[in-house]
Amino acid sequence: MARILVIRLSAIGDVAMTIPVIYSAARANPADTFTVLTQVFLIPVFINRPPNIEMMGINTFGAEKTLGGLLRFARAYSKHDFDIALDLHRVLRTQIICLLFRLQGKKVYALNKARRERLQLTAPAGKKTLKPIRSVIDRYADVFKAAGLNCTDTFGNLFDGRPPAPLPPIQGLNNKQNAWIGIAPFARHAGKIYPLNLMEQVVATLATRENLTIILFGGRGNELQTLNEWAARHNNVINAAGRYSLDAELSLISHLDLLVSMDSANMHFASLVQTPVISIWGATHPNAGFYGYHQNPANAIQLNLPCRPCSIYGQKPCHRHDYACLTQLPPQTILAQINQIIPSEKKSSSPAKQ
Repeated sequence: MARILVIRLSAIGDVAMTIPVIYSAARANPADTFTVLTQVFLIPVFINRPPNIEMMGINTFGAEKTLGGLLRFARAYSKHDFDIALDLHRVLRTQIICLLFRLQGKKVYALNKARRERLQLTAPAGKKTLKPIRSVIDRYADVFKAAGLNCTDTFGNLFDGRPPAPLPPIQGLNNKQNAWIGIAPFARHAGKIYPLNLMEQVVATLATRENLTIILFGGRGNELQTLNEWAARHNNVINAAGRYSLDAELSLISHLDLLVSMDSANMHFASLVQTPVISIWGATHPNAGFYGYHQNPANAIQLNLPCRPCSIYGQKPCHRHDYACLTQLPPQTILAQINQIIPSEKKSSSPAKQ
């Protein structure tokens, strides 16, 4: 029996993508104990986990933000009786934590970040290689396999036969009488956000369909304000932003018939509960290995521009200064793809998930 520390601190979507691998490995190695170290606020995502998975939280926005705080944290954790550490992040913070394990003679296995392949993928126009990079989920599994652990993919759904958590009362969401489409129009970086005025055109068109309820997802602050304005302007539109904890939001997403999102955490949340996603890609690209777990590649909407992709995470400024990869994408393209999954004609009952 081995005690295994698994480390992934951020970002939200990347942490979500560890779940199929960690849950599969835990079920395949029931005699071993897996302790997952991640941000405290992300622990609620790890619902219905196998009994041999434990959670430990870190707060790199608070007590562990400074080098001194991180070292104190690492020293405390290195005293736990872990046999090996699996670093699924491989950044300075996780390397400091793992260094103390190495100094104790413990084995550490780390993620291959495919840096050379990323550089080739995001090279300037005319020099890039669009060859797909091995999925990050597969590369997470490689770390477990390098440690001698069985990691056959057996993950299906976070709820795994259990009923989703009850939804908090929100007017219009108590009885599902038609199809529910989620719209998650935000992402962390500008290079991944479809222009909001164009996305509102998508919402406005969908809102005219009597067989749909549109549910908006986002964060607080400016995102919440924007989504409140959309919900006030259009019929059949409900704003769920800021109303749910992470685990309850996963439950709501599991009730959707379709989610329309950016290359963002919401795509990965939907993937964990087997909700189909239409994803919109700008500066980033599915070939970078961050596509939603078991999502249909045909539902990735993107323009074929010679400069794409220019970024792995979408944080780099557009060298054209116009984000043509997003601004030149017409709303009609998104609506046509939605109609492929949920036809525009009125149906007597909502379609089954695909």
